[in-house]
Amino acid sequence: MKKYLPFLILVITGCSLFEETDLVDIQDIDGPCTIILTDGSSVVSNGNIEISKRTQAITYRDENNKIWSLFKNDYTSFTCE
Repeated sequence: MKKYLPFLILVITGCSLFEETDLVDIQDIDGPCTIILTDGSSVVSNGNIEISKRTQAITYRDENNKIWSLFKNDYTSFTCE
């Protein structure tokens, strides 16, 4: 029994680590969305966008389904349909 005690403690603490990993700071917005970049150009998302409330970074997919992220200093605004 004593030789299994460290393993049991590791499993219990490991499980508790996963309880706090909710993506609560991510806001999912229905798209497609148009994102205006700081240089005045724009990109259109292929579907929804996700915005981090903490960093205000936008994650979106392009027309080739490739994932892109834009930080707050990369865009000025966005609008979604």
